[in-house]
Amino acid sequence: MNLGSHTIGRKLLWSIALPGFLVALLGAGYFWRETQQALEETSQHEAQALAEFVTSTFTLPQADREHPHGAVSEVITSDTLLLRSVQELRVLTPTGQIRWSRQRAEEGQPYAEFARLSASPSGKRPSAFQGTEIVRQLGGAECESCHRTGEASLGMLQLRLPEPEISRPLNQGFLAAAAGAVLFVALLALVNTLSLRFFITQPLRRLAAVMRRAEEGDLLVRAEVKGSDELSLLGAAFNQMLGRLTSMKVEEIDTQRDLVVTKDKLALKEKLEERITELSLLFDVAHSLNSTLELEEMLERITRLIVERLKIPDFSIMLVNADGLLEVRCAWPKNQGVEGLTFQVGEGACGRAAATLRAVYLTDVSDHSSVFARRNLVGEADRGALLSVPMVHMDALLGVINFQRPLVASFSPEELELLTAVADQAATAVKNARLHEETVQLTMTDPLTGVPNRRHLFARMEQELARAERYQSPLSILMVDVDHFKRLNDAAGHRAGDETLRKVCDVLRTRVRKVDTLARYGGEEFMILLPQTSKADAMEVAEKLRRAVAEAQGLASTGQVTISVGVACYPVDAAEQDTLIDCSDSALYASKRGGRNQVSAYEPGMEIHPGRERGPHVSRPAPEAARGRMPPGGAKA
Repeated sequence: MNLGSHTIGRKLLWSIALPGFLVALLGAGYFWRETQQALEETSQHEAQALAEFVTSTFTLPQADREHPHGAVSEVITSDTLLLRSVQELRVLTPTGQIRWSRQRAEEGQPYAEFARLSASPSGKRPSAFQGTEIVRQLGGAECESCHRTGEASLGMLQLRLPEPEISRPLNQGFLAAAAGAVLFVALLALVNTLSLRFFITQPLRRLAAVMRRAEEGDLLVRAEVKGSDELSLLGAAFNQMLGRLTSMKVEEIDTQRDLVVTKDKLALKEKLEERITELSLLFDVAHSLNSTLELEEMLERITRLIVERLKIPDFSIMLVNADGLLEVRCAWPKNQGVEGLTFQVGEGACGRAAATLRAVYLTDVSDHSSVFARRNLVGEADRGALLSVPMVHMDALLGVINFQRPLVASFSPEELELLTAVADQAATAVKNARLHEETVQLTMTDPLTGVPNRRHLFARMEQELARAERYQSPLSILMVDVDHFKRLNDAAGHRAGDETLRKVCDVLRTRVRKVDTLARYGGEEFMILLPQTSKADAMEVAEKLRRAVAEAQGLASTGQVTISVGVACYPVDAAEQDTLIDCSDSALYASKRGGRNQVSAYEPGMEIHPGRERGPHVSRPAPEAARGRMPPGGAKA
C-alpha cells in the first residue's frame, strides 16, 4: 500500500492546479480574443471611414481647365493627419492599372494582385497582408454626371491599414498573462506538493505502515494521533478498531484454549466411556463366569456376552481336548456344523495362536496365501477379519477364542486389547471350571476303587427312583459285602486289604452294564443299581457276580475271596429310598446268616431277625427301617 505523492498527491494536484491553470489560460485567451475582435472591428470601421472619405473626393466639383479628379490625387498623395495611418492606398482602373497611389512610383503600373481583387470585388479577400484591407468599387449614381450611364465600374479603390500598434502590447500582455498563469500553476503545484507531503502523504504513510504491521498480526501497534483533522480522526478510529480486534483476539485465544481443553476433555471422556464400556464388559464377563462353575453353561454365557455386547456375528470357543487337539466346544451362529471340529496345534490361524501363545490377527481371511490360512471355522464368509486369541493360564494352553467380522480390518487396536483381556478372563474361568469338575469328580468318586462314592450313589439312586416311579418300571439294588474282610486285614495288613477291594471292584465293574451304577457303600460294602431290572433278573445278575468273584484268581494272597449279596426291588419290596436300602441290607444279612458266598432276595420279616456270624461272634445292630433311619456304613465282619 503506497500513499505517496504519485497517488493521492498527484490526484489532488491535478484536481486543484490543472483546473486553475486551465481557467486562467481560458480567461486570458478569451480576453485576448475579444480584444483582437475589437481591434479588428475598429480597424475595419476606420478603413471604411477612410475609404468613404477618399471616395467622397471623386464627387468634388472641378473646373473645366483643371485635371480630372485632381483633388483625388492630392488627397491620396498628401500626408494629412487623416491618412497618416494608411499604409497603402491605390485607385485602380477597370483594366488593373494603378491610376493613383500613395507610392507614386507605382502609378501607371499594372497591379499584380488585381486578379485577386477582381475575383471578389466586395468584402474581405484572402491575402498575406497582416492588417486591414478595404477594396471598394468606384462608379455609381454619383458618377453619372461625368461618366456614361450604365457603366458598372469605373475602377476600384484599395486601402490598407497596418496592424494597430496596440495589438502588439496586447499580444505581449497575453503572453505575459499565460506565463504568469504557468508560473502560478507551478508555484501552486509546489505549494500543494509540499502541503500534501507534510499534511497528507507522510501521515498516510505512517498510518499505512501501522496498518501493514497490523495486517501482519501485530495488533498491539497504534497509529500516531496529532490534532483533530480527518486523518487524526481516521487514526483514532483505526486505533479503536485495533483495540477491539486485540480484545477479540484475546477472546479468540481464550476461546481456542477453552476449545482445546474442552476437546481434550471430550476425548478423555470418550476414552473414559470406552474404558468404562470395556470394564463393564469385563465385569459382566467376570460376573457371568464367576456365577457358575459348570463349563458348558459358562461357555454359553461367554458366547452370548460377546455376540450381544461387541456385535461380533461369528464366534467360537475351542478347548484343548484329551488328545491335545483344539476342539470347538461352543460357536455362534449355532447349528452350523462347527461344534466338534478339531484342529491341530499350528493348523490355521487358531492353531498358530495356540502354538505361539499369542493372538493372531488376519485383516482379510480371503488372503489364502498367508501362512495363517484357515479352514471354515466360524462361518461361511470368505472375506472379513479374523482374530484368534489363545486362552493361557499359568503358561498352560487351555484353548483358543476366535472372533470374526465380515468387514476387512474391522478390529481396532483397542478391541484387540479388550478381546485379549476377555480371553484371559475366560482362561481363568475355564481353569476354575475344570478344577471344579475335578473336585466334584473327587467328591463323587471313591479314591481307593475309582467308583462313585456313597454321596454319588444316593444322588443317582434318587434320580433312578424318580424315573422308575414316572415310567412305572422296576429298579433293583444289590448290596455286596466281601466275606471275612476283617480277617484279611488282620492277616495281611490294611494295604493288602485295600488291594483286594480294588480287584473285587474291577471284577464287578467289568460285569455290569453301562446304565448300571456300581458304588462303594462303605468299608468293604458295595451297592449296584440296576435300572429297569426285575427282582428275578437282579438275582441272576447277583449270582453271576458272586460266581465271578469266587472264580477269580489272585484277588488276595491269603486265599479265595468271596462275596455275599442281598437283593431288593422297587416297588415290590419298598417304595422309598431308605426303606429299599434297608431291605437290601437285610437280605445281605440273610446271606451272611446262611453261610456267606451266596445271594439272598429280600423277604418280609428279614429286618427283624438280625444274624450272627459263624465263628467269632460279632454282633451287628438290626436295621431300623421301621424308624426310617439309614443303617450305618461301617464294615461288616
